[in-house]
Amino acid sequence: MAKGDAPQPRRPRSVTESLLSIVLGLEAILVFFVSLTAFGLRALEPLPAFLGGALFILALIVVAGLLRYQWGIWLGWVLQALLIATGIVLPAMFVVGTGFVAIWVYCFVRGRQIDRNKAQFNQHP
Repeated sequence: MAKGDAPQPRRPRSVTESLLSIVLGLEAILVFFVSLTAFGLRALEPLPAFLGGALFILALIVVAGLLRYQWGIWLGWVLQALLIATGIVLPAMFVVGTGFVAIWVYCFVRGRQIDRNKAQFNQHP
């Protein structure tokens, strides 16, 4: 960038995108602890526990950056199903995963409502 060039303004994020990215970030932290728990309880061997956990965390972080696209939100829904499916390894995750999916659904619905209301408000002079 040349000395006189102004930085590009950031793309405004929708409320839905912001809320869902927060949920995915919290889920990434959850998966870190789930990986440690799966290893500590010997539910999984070290390689699948940590490699699988790391790949899941990476997927959550990548999808959080892709939520501006409709297909990124669909990938987020797939990750929600995978989060519940971790209950196969640790049965408590059926409950915890369902709780996080409930948060995801609430943020999705409420974020869309807020975005619609903001768009209507900005249309009126």
